[in-house]
Formats: sequence, C-alpha cells, structure tokens
Amino acid sequence: MKIVFLGTGTSTGVPEIGCQCPVCTSKDKRDWRLRCSSFITTDLGTRLLIDCGPDFRWQAISNRIYRLDAVLITHEHYDHVGGLDDLRPFCAGGEVNVYAEQDVAKVIRTRLPYVFAEHKYPGVPNISLHEISLAPFMVKGETIVPVRVMHGRLPILGYRIGRMAYLTDVKTIPESEFAKLEGLDLLVINALRLDGKHPTHAGLDEALAYIGRIKPKEAYLVHESHKIGLHADVEKLLPPHVHLAYDNLQVEF
Repeated sequence: MKIVFLGTGTSTGVPEIGCQCPVCTSKDKRDWRLRCSSFITTDLGTRLLIDCGPDFRWQAISNRIYRLDAVLITHEHYDHVGGLDDLRPFCAGGEVNVYAEQDVAKVIRTRLPYVFAEHKYPGVPNISLHEISLAPFMVKGETIVPVRVMHGRLPILGYRIGRMAYLTDVKTIPESEFAKLEGLDLLVINALRLDGKHPTHAGLDEALAYIGRIKPKEAYLVHESHKIGLHADVEKLLPPHVHLAYDNLQVEF
C-alpha cells in the first residue's frame, strides 16, 4: 500500500496570506503546506482520494494522478470539499464515486447544484454521490471502515483501509471507536500546533497521546498550521516512529 500526502496544511494553508513569521517565510519546502488531502493506492490497486480541497487541481497535476476509483470525504468544510468541481477530467471515462455521510452529502448537493441538476449543462462533473454510515463498505474489492471522530462538537469521519487509518481534524475520539484502530501499520492523524488549546483540532501533545494509545507501527502528522513551528525543529521533538508529514511525501508500507 502507498500513501501520497497531497496536502498537509490547515484551512488557510502555509504560508498564510500576509504572515511574516519564521514558518511562513521559510525556504524549506517542507514548511509549504497545501490544504489537507491524501491519495492512497491499496495492494489491490484501488486508488482512493481522501478529501478534495481547493488545491486539488494542482495536487493532482504535481503528483500525476490520472485515475480515481473513489473519493472519501471526511466532512463538509471547504478546505476538504472545495475542489470537487476539479474532478471533471476524471469523469471522461465515466462517473466518479464520492462517499460521504448523509448530512455532508446534503451540503455538497447544495453547494454544487449544477452537478446534481436534472438537466445538466455540458462539462459538469459526473459525480455519483453515495451516502454512507458507520457501516463498512466496499470499493473495488477494498473494505473501507468509517471511524467516528469529533471535530470539536462536529461529528466527522476518519477511515480505516487495511492496516492504515486516516484521521484528520480530530479533537476527540469516542471510546467506542478505538477498537477499529487496533493493529495498524500506519496511522495518519492531525496536529494543528504545538499546544492542545484549540477547541476543534488536536495539538501535538494530544496527537502524541492518541498515537501512544493506538500504538501503530508508524504515525504521520498532518493538518498543520504555521503555529506548529518549523518542520526541521518539530521533527526533533518526535519519537522515532512518529513523523511530520509534508506535501508530496510518498510512503509505502
């Protein structure tokens, strides 16, 4: 299985517009972060995009992504769904399957009414929107297990695929969901900044506590703001099996 980190930044991206802090003015490309999204190729060859934010067009071009079997949406915030219209080139060979919870699917239909109109004009994305629950579902022979996590007070989804789990925008994880996260080779989880004082996102301290409880073989941190600090500095704070992901990083496991 392989994961490509298309974007590892928070909703404003890094550099943040107008900011002159050391992170936003860093020359280290690992400190430049597009909005959070990842592309996964499973052992069965299934190609899965997790979230499709406003930077998706360039993320797909940069990483030569030419085919998708499904798009898995974690929640409806714009930095996670703002690029759905850019799925148009992937519709040349047929519809693109997008999976989201019922409330999220409703928001997507509202924001992109022309995509789901009865009489579509030429060139709109051909999206098949599937409403999912917490029940596992299949995509081209691959079992996808939704994981409930809390984005502050907002219930959203993470996903387990094989021995990998992807959790973004997490603040808390319900006790009932930890059983779904046992025996992982790879865990992806958010760490917005160094401290955990943000009301809707885990900080580095909270992310490390979750990693310590879940005990994956390897863990990668995503969805960072400029307040996480410089990549080179943060890496020195991490245990050997925990890594600060960066844009365009590819990991095979």
